[in-house]
Amino acid sequence: MKIAFRTQGKAAGFNPGKFRPRALLSGAVVVTAALAAAGCSAIGGSSASGNANESVSLSGSTSSNAAQIASGKAGGFQVLTLNDQRDITFNQLLGINNEGEIAGYFGSGNAGHPNKGYVLTPPFSQDNFINENFPHSWQTQVTGLNDNGVTVGFFSTQNGATPAADNNFGFVNERGRFHKVDFPTGNNSNPPVNQLLGVNDSGWAVGFYNDSKGNSHGYAYNINEGWFKRITVNGATSLTAAAVNNSSTIAGFFTNAKGTVDGFVKWVNGHVVTLAAPGAAMTQATGINDRGEVVGTYTVGTGNNAVTHGFTWWNGKFTTVNYPAASSTSVNGVNDEGDIVGFYTDAAGNTDGFVGLP
Repeated sequence: MKIAFRTQGKAAGFNPGKFRPRALLSGAVVVTAALAAAGCSAIGGSSASGNANESVSLSGSTSSNAAQIASGKAGGFQVLTLNDQRDITFNQLLGINNEGEIAGYFGSGNAGHPNKGYVLTPPFSQDNFINENFPHSWQTQVTGLNDNGVTVGFFSTQNGATPAADNNFGFVNERGRFHKVDFPTGNNSNPPVNQLLGVNDSGWAVGFYNDSKGNSHGYAYNINEGWFKRITVNGATSLTAAAVNNSSTIAGFFTNAKGTVDGFVKWVNGHVVTLAAPGAAMTQATGINDRGEVVGTYTVGTGNNAVTHGFTWWNGKFTTVNYPAASSTSVNGVNDEGDIVGFYTDAAGNTDGFVGLP
């Protein structure tokens, strides 16, 4: 399918203009208003074909400007680059709730370039980047948020030569009240790695920890009662639980005995569906909404030839999402309206955050 692309407005730090009070807005309306304030407007498109695996390439510009993209039934997104101006070289947007609030961070994590967490609220001006960092930490990533003011993520007390050299500890923030979350095990990696990645409105958070051999183990954490539950998939040697919806359906990814990484969806009844994008060397599911729409990334090729693409998956069908002219695209979060967030690599080699509205 060929889709239209047109650049409009500014990408980051745009003038939001007039904006209705958030109390009057919800879901897609919030994001629509913010995109409209940036100069974007929705346009129609033709119906998509019924192919089981459909690729929608968002192509047409090398700029990091606000973009208007249209397709038909399969999706297509109005997209807007959103970067905290304190570091325009590295931003990742990782989760979006039904109020249009976005979890993310800036900073690569390399020495002298620490991760700094934030929550971004509509209308997405620079004044709407709200700092969120675990007290007395060197680094913080805000990775997920629900509709009740709860955010989750992980922090580090270090900022060494590379992110892999730094310890990680999970956290929950309940409206300014932080507490550390570590899965109770004596078999930790060195340095320890423990991360919370998603949270639902019922107070269940999901994440993973690494063992002494470097394998990941998924778990769910009950915020209200303080207890843990392991998340497993048959045949997995390593597993990350990345997202949970309000039905307690969990999405994530795992490595099998052959070393292949595939995504998964695990329903509350224990039924598991494996997600492997056609032709992909690796597939990772990173977000899920209440209707069971999954988002994530997949790679084609290996080593220096590997190319990363974003995707949405719903009702058994993959749709590829590539930001215009980006060398790689990752989709990390989706809300119940189908709004997505993620990040991409631009022509200058910077990592930029983006929000997309179907």
